[in-house]
Amino acid sequence: MDSLAELDARVAGCAACPRLVEWRQEAGRTRRAAFRDWTYWARPVPGFGPADASLLIIGLAPAAHGGNRTGRMFTGDRSGDVLYQALYDVGLASQPTAVSADDGLTLHGVRVTAPVHCAPPGNKPTPAERDTCRPWLVRELGLLRPTLRAVVVLGAFGWQAALPAFAEAGWAVPRPRPAFAHGARVPLDGLDLFGCFHVSQRNTFTGRLTPAMLREVLRTAARTAGLPATG
Repeated sequence: MDSLAELDARVAGCAACPRLVEWRQEAGRTRRAAFRDWTYWARPVPGFGPADASLLIIGLAPAAHGGNRTGRMFTGDRSGDVLYQALYDVGLASQPTAVSADDGLTLHGVRVTAPVHCAPPGNKPTPAERDTCRPWLVRELGLLRPTLRAVVVLGAFGWQAALPAFAEAGWAVPRPRPAFAHGARVPLDGLDLFGCFHVSQRNTFTGRLTPAMLREVLRTAARTAGLPATG
């Protein structure tokens, strides 16, 4: 896997976790009423964004009727609505919405990925599924390393999955490993790691994560990465 394009193709063909294979395919067969006319992607969802990204956003896993339906990270669900609106607001996305893989959305210097590439039941991957999927993230980090300068991790699950991946990819991760917190900032070799509450409905509907809080983390990380964030 010498390129991100090759990595993405390999990710999309993975069938390593039987529970996740069954669940993502079942979601594609049953579908929600609102999406009954869709042909679901129903495969692992690769990362999205340019191969020379200087900022990486790490989430949790695709939603069964979001990324698992559209085939693109954070596309077609309410979490994605919040994330891409914020990216647009700070000048990192070409448009504020993400509804399908062919909607014309492009990211400016940013790539979006996840530690688990298949939609899990209840949005909760098991630790074993997280660990099985880790080599994909390790390789993605390695391919991005020449340009990568900042990483935003959304939520504690992503944080716990990302730190071992960084270590396996060759970064010196502090010991003990730093705890997740919104607004946390951890310097690694040549980049800064930022913590941010996940853009889940639980967080955004309750106000635990507001659009202003999300924009502030993205803006700070983008400027750290050398990107011209606005606002």
